[in-house]
Amino acid sequence: MKVNLGVLSLFVALVGVSSFVFLVVAIATDFWYIIDASKLERSPNGTDALSSHSGLWRTCRVRSECYPLINPFWQENANITDSHRQLLYMHGTFVILMPLSLILMIFGGMTGFISILARAYLLLLMTGLLFLFGALITLTGISVYIAYSAAAFEEAVCLLRSKDLLVEIDIRFGWSLALVWISFVAEVLTGAVFLLAARVVGLKRRREQAL
Repeated sequence: MKVNLGVLSLFVALVGVSSFVFLVVAIATDFWYIIDASKLERSPNGTDALSSHSGLWRTCRVRSECYPLINPFWQENANITDSHRQLLYMHGTFVILMPLSLILMIFGGMTGFISILARAYLLLLMTGLLFLFGALITLTGISVYIAYSAAAFEEAVCLLRSKDLLVEIDIRFGWSLALVWISFVAEVLTGAVFLLAARVVGLKRRREQAL
């Protein structure tokens, strides 16, 4: 089957831009982790504003203002428990990995644009590998965030006096994390298409050299 490089170029541009936009929106929004305590809030002895949603940088109470999460790089976090220190390390890890993946996508977009115009085999190959490496970083960041959320949940369970309250609270991942998963898939697809484009250019050059 003959693969048209122009079609590949258009497809990789659309998928690559989509991956970038999804990741930017995910990083900028605060719906990675949602705590819905509306059942407790409606109860006779309930407390207002228990529900919240959080992102990479801050936590927001429903019908209230947002406040930033603890800075994981703050040097004065010495007087904390080991479990809290581990949470800070995990927080600092995914806070670095997600923007790093974004930066790699920007570089990949620039090299990809040049490589498509120049029909450069090595540059196409390098761009494909760069996007796949960025996708690996994104996946690592997602994995660390999920592990961080699980560890934070366990810490909260230990601090709660009554574990029966958890039955009344709905805790789930939000649509911001779903956007990161979509961005990851699009990033992998972008890298794979760049590698395919490199193969197409390489085969075309071999045919021309054979003639």
